[in-house]
Amino acid sequence: MKIEILGTGCPKCNALEATTKAAVDKLGITYELAHVKDITEFMKRGVMMTPALVLDGEVVTSGNVPSEAQITTMLTSALAKGDSA
Repeated sequence: MKIEILGTGCPKCNALEATTKAAVDKLGITYELAHVKDITEFMKRGVMMTPALVLDGEVVTSGNVPSEAQITTMLTSALAKGDSA
């Protein structure tokens, strides 16, 4: 799974990255994580508020830091989509 955090490196962006890592590690998923800090890249993806979480190319949330439980739900949904593709 490819996971991207879109954000400039602010405290909320870093919190989203840490919370996402914790959720992924608990699920035992193999993943690649990137923290994208290029504002033009945010705009290309339609993200106007950061931080944003991108799972396998799909923006699943932006403008907030979801709880670890919420991120776990997003991850399992993304995995299910990948399995059915």
